[in-house]
Amino acid sequence: MADWHWIADPKDLLDDLPPEALDAVGRLAREIVVRDSMVFLDGAAYTGPGPGLRTESSGQLMITYLTDVRGERIVVVQVTWLG
Repeated sequence: MADWHWIADPKDLLDDLPPEALDAVGRLAREIVVRDSMVFLDGAAYTGPGPGLRTESSGQLMITYLTDVRGERIVVVQVTWLG
């Protein structure tokens, strides 16, 4: 998995979420990080196009994110919590 990680942008995106939503976001984001690190094995050396804006959901959570392949990270840009 190298140095792949996830961040929220803007930094205050997760500030108003309840604890169970924060746990769900972290869990889902880590799953995406693992998956994308296996799909984009070249990481920082990748020269192809990025996959663009994508959405993933799990239970009461939906996140919208970008995969920054060259930065080896997932950037969560929107969170919808239906809990």
